[in-house]
Amino acid sequence: MSLDFHHQMSVVMDILTNQQLDCCGTVAECEQLERLVKSLLTNDQITTEAKNVLVDVYEYSQHGKYHQNLDEHINQHQHDLSQWIEDIHQLS
Repeated sequence: MSLDFHHQMSVVMDILTNQQLDCCGTVAECEQLERLVKSLLTNDQITTEAKNVLVDVYEYSQHGKYHQNLDEHINQHQHDLSQWIEDIHQLS
């Protein structure tokens, strides 16, 4: 069973919120973010604003996946995480 747009956005927001609050995460979470964002970006009805946020999240997860210290990467992006969470909340 595949997730619809709102469920996918909810999962993205949950992962970002957990990383922001815990100041840590896993490579698996970054990979899941990448898969979800790729899927969301194929949605024809997604707004340009949502695409811009999701592209930023995708780049964040890509860099995080390959960063030597993922927790440091997350800490460096605390402001971005807060902004993306707020943006996604408003978009969904």
